[in-house]
Amino acid sequence: MPLTNIPTSETPTRSHRRWKHVAAAAGIGALTLTALVAGPALAGHGDVSLAGSNFEIDTDANLRVDHPAPPSLDWANVDQIDQPEEFQGAQDDSFGQGSKEDTAVPTVIDGSIPPNKSDLLQFGLYLEKAAAGDFLHLYWQRVQDPTGTTNMDFEFNKSETLSTNGVTPVRTAGDLLIQYDLANGGTEPELFLSRWVDTGPKSLCEAANSTPCWGVRDNLTDAGDATGSINTSDIPAAESDGLGAMDPRTFGEATVDFDVLGGEGCVAFGSAYLKSRSSDSFTAAMKDFIAPVETGLNNCGALAIEKTKKHAADGPGDHPHAGVVFTITGGDLPAGTTRTTDANGEACVAGIEAGSYTVTEAVPAGYAVTSANPQNGTVVENTTCEDATPVVFSNMPLTNITVSVDSQVDGGTASTIDCDAAADPPFEATTNAVGDGSLTKSDLQPDTYVCTIVIDP
Repeated sequence: MPLTNIPTSETPTRSHRRWKHVAAAAGIGALTLTALVAGPALAGHGDVSLAGSNFEIDTDANLRVDHPAPPSLDWANVDQIDQPEEFQGAQDDSFGQGSKEDTAVPTVIDGSIPPNKSDLLQFGLYLEKAAAGDFLHLYWQRVQDPTGTTNMDFEFNKSETLSTNGVTPVRTAGDLLIQYDLANGGTEPELFLSRWVDTGPKSLCEAANSTPCWGVRDNLTDAGDATGSINTSDIPAAESDGLGAMDPRTFGEATVDFDVLGGEGCVAFGSAYLKSRSSDSFTAAMKDFIAPVETGLNNCGALAIEKTKKHAADGPGDHPHAGVVFTITGGDLPAGTTRTTDANGEACVAGIEAGSYTVTEAVPAGYAVTSANPQNGTVVENTTCEDATPVVFSNMPLTNITVSVDSQVDGGTASTIDCDAAADPPFEATTNAVGDGSLTKSDLQPDTYVCTIVIDP
């Protein structure tokens, strides 16, 4: 499935609902990671907003703009990605058969969610690009305030391939789980982050006894890297941004500093989905979920390589050159990173940080490079192998020529062979004592070569 951009604060128009962008302070063209905001100090325009963010996270969560000056953002004046629950009531799909967070392929069943658990309605995502950095904003909406402890988790997946349940994507190392735990009687959010671990000892796991699993979680709230709130009062329909009237404790929102999601590299997550657990225990059974939505959350890029050659037997012009090896250096790429062109003469390194890279061709035997080698390639954010502008290399096949003289009478003639001597000295040879001799020139590119043979008796 193609990736589309998660809405950001770049575009000055709003056309509700999905896949549009909206204006905000200090937006720039491409998604970029920036330095972490220093310290957990709160912004002045919202009650519990993260410092540097223009998005309002109010103590009593809502969707309206409460602080118009300085300019503020809230769900009512941004155009986020919204993903509603597909079914409600008896047809509501959910996770079953004891599926837990560490279940790589959770079981999907049909059936309504018990009233004492979180019956989800909708979730939303919005990426803010502020002067201080990038911030990912999340919201969830549920049908009722359940009894007991519950929890909502946002899972972000890199892979676009669906697992065998046909709903959730295949998990890969580095996938994210943002956990929205409700403490103090279900009114105070605490946010955690875990990453999917493919291999390694069980000590890497938050709860499982072996990998693959969700890794030991980080408390984003305590670190000052996230904040959140839940509504403690009614939200009238007129102030719900189209979500309908909401009872207390049925709407929650959060902000996460985008840098902590990226870790040391760039970020590329194709989809996200929301799910609820039967309690705030990490090992509790999962219950309701809202199917994944494409995010296109991608500040990584791709370095594409295109390789052509001349080949007379295939006709005039350029032809794809398969099997050519290229070494790529730059960014955080490991030493010795290589790619080999396919049958289309193409190679690519995907999911790497934006910036400048050096591409060097290992020239195949029998060819000369007719383009610069090495070349610099620029990786642009939010590009894939399909749409990145390629670095183009071209090769020319080489030919060896031999011109020979054979005197029929030994010593009867003495000859000289001169081939383009002025252009390529000393491109010449003389015969030996018996009048025989030859001149060989190797690794010649296609051209016209003129040889003059002087036979002097």
